[in-house]
Amino acid sequence: MNTTIYDVAREAGVSMATVSRVVNGNPNVKPTTRKKVLEAIERLGYRPNAVARGLASKKTTTVGVIIPDISSIFFAELARGIEDIATMYKYNIILCNSDQNKEKEIHLINTLLEKQVDGIVFMGSQITEDHVTEFKRSPVPIVLAATFDKELEVPSVNVDYQQAAFDAITHLIENGHENIGMVTGTLDDPVNGYQKFTGYRKAIEEAGLTFNENLVKIGDYTYDSGIEAMNQFLDSGEKPSAIFVATDEMALGVIHGAQDRGLNIPEDIEVIGFDNTRLATMIRPTLSTIVQPIYDIGAVSMRLLTKYMNKEEVSEHTVVLPHRIELRQSTKS
Repeated sequence: MNTTIYDVAREAGVSMATVSRVVNGNPNVKPTTRKKVLEAIERLGYRPNAVARGLASKKTTTVGVIIPDISSIFFAELARGIEDIATMYKYNIILCNSDQNKEKEIHLINTLLEKQVDGIVFMGSQITEDHVTEFKRSPVPIVLAATFDKELEVPSVNVDYQQAAFDAITHLIENGHENIGMVTGTLDDPVNGYQKFTGYRKAIEEAGLTFNENLVKIGDYTYDSGIEAMNQFLDSGEKPSAIFVATDEMALGVIHGAQDRGLNIPEDIEVIGFDNTRLATMIRPTLSTIVQPIYDIGAVSMRLLTKYMNKEEVSEHTVVLPHRIELRQSTKS
């Protein structure tokens, strides 16, 4: 049977209240009594019941993290930032994989709330009205990481995706390109789809170039969809001279798809990705990409959540971190 606080109290010859004070770090315990209780805990192998302590304190020091795909390098790096700050502030993490499935995401939110978490960091793609309704109903704070809701009502941490895409396209235009393609996510996705596509189109039109919808291909963020997009470009007879890709993983597919068809990067096609994951330096040629501080997005999201959980003052609930372009070998300059 599990050792209880009653067993520890009896072993140490003290009250259960005294054991509770020792376990919770209350300084109002005599050193000799504390030593006696800690020795009893060690002998009996007692482990405090976090749920019971949470019911008493109304805090479980546990945070739920909902992530679309733990196998993704992007989300794994983001989760690492969350976990490091959680550890710093003495919170434990419950990590849930949602597979970017709306029903599963909403189910996970409610499951975590049933487990009495103190807060939730949510990562997803499309934030629907149903999501927002669940967020608003939540009795604990929720922070969005690397995504946001349409009305910006829910606290979030991101970069300016539209401006980042605009900067990438502007760089390619300044390099002399007029026939620039894009591989994007579904335009229902506010981050990897709509915002980046909007920045792409804005840069094209502000430069006085003609927007051509045939130069935009929709992927699903995977390597294979990057290869498929590259094949669609080449099979259509409208080969772009440069391509902006909404994620690094799809960009690797684009590069390999081009190489499989006998093309050279960057001599025949220049490629710029987005994220600056480790993949960008693993491929040859190495990938020019938009740098967004992935780890920092996770870390800042968790820190923002701790402020809400601890009732600290929050001056800005929508945080936008800086981005930049890292030029490597997949572009000529």
